[in-house]
Amino acid sequence: MNISKAANAADLPVKTVRYYADIDLVPAPSRSDAGYRSYDEASIRKLVFVRRARLFGFSIDECRELLGLYQDQDRTSAEVKRIATKRLTEIKEKQLELQSLHDELQHLVGTCRGDHRPDCPIIDFLG
Repeated sequence: MNISKAANAADLPVKTVRYYADIDLVPAPSRSDAGYRSYDEASIRKLVFVRRARLFGFSIDECRELLGLYQDQDRTSAEVKRIATKRLTEIKEKQLELQSLHDELQHLVGTCRGDHRPDCPIIDFLG
């Protein structure tokens, strides 16, 4: 199947599919006589796999590693869990950071009168 059909099947933009092929993350298995990239069902499954992994925020390198494990029938689940646990820790750290930003900004918004006067604790804090 051509790249646009493959992109549609994987729910990805064509540009992303082309990029994944260019960096050899999910290479197109072959090219047509006219030089067009041709994708088979196995390639589509890999594209979907990478799309889902990227939704969880896995980096390209982590996707490459996970995809390698996906294809390795001799893998251990411990290897997969290690990668996922690392990502989960990163997400938790980001949540804490965002909660702190939320609390601080909520406090600033709450202390700003929002009236016709120029004094504003938000501007004072940012300045």
